[in-house]
Amino acid sequence: MELILLCLFAFLAGFTDAIAGGGGLIQTPAALVLLPQYPLATVLGTLKIPSFSGTSIATTQYVRRVPVNWLLIGLMAIIAFCAAYAGSTLLTMVNNSFMKPLLLFMLIIVAIYTFTNRKFGDHTEKDHSLRQQIMYSLLISLVIGFYDGFIGPGAGSFLILSFIGLLGFDFLKASAHAKFVNLATNLGSITFFTLTGKIIFSIALPMAACNALGGWAGARLAILKGNSFIRIFFLIVVCATIIRFAYDVWWR
Repeated sequence: MELILLCLFAFLAGFTDAIAGGGGLIQTPAALVLLPQYPLATVLGTLKIPSFSGTSIATTQYVRRVPVNWLLIGLMAIIAFCAAYAGSTLLTMVNNSFMKPLLLFMLIIVAIYTFTNRKFGDHTEKDHSLRQQIMYSLLISLVIGFYDGFIGPGAGSFLILSFIGLLGFDFLKASAHAKFVNLATNLGSITFFTLTGKIIFSIALPMAACNALGGWAGARLAILKGNSFIRIFFLIVVCATIIRFAYDVWWR
């Protein structure tokens, strides 16, 4: 029964993550409740497999229909991989709860800004030089890659936000590019957790199949509906993230 429930949550996580990021907000709490007998690092390591699977399928859907800056993504993926590996290494050494109040404050600002600024998420050309574009891209990869390896939930949403705010992408293009960086962060964490023996493959593989199915469905829907739909879904995911972090900070 636990595995069936985990697979259901994995499908929902893949669906949500493919559209607006934040799949970890669904998958992670469910796994922590249903797998209390395992250490935190083992649960989080196991969840990286379905996250990678769902993101992979979503990425293939996006790449067929959305133009991708391959040079930019290649550089970002390398940095994000290394940063996530470092974040996952640190996760096994310290508690990450001290960052949640700061993230809660940031997410509230993001939600208010996205809701009040109707043009946020439309394409806005940024007058960046190639050097500036690369610097912003590397900063995004380093900071969010480390965050994904260290904490995790909401990383996809932060990536989308960064692509829009710093690089001027619209929601659809930002979602597509975020998937590639998210693949690299997941792979970095998977590498670390596999080498340290913290992945339960008997749980990870069935969840991966369900997450992939959800990722396929979510990406197809996002491409079909376009920017306005993704914007609404993004707001819902950000608000859900705020509620989750508020619970962790004040009531847990």
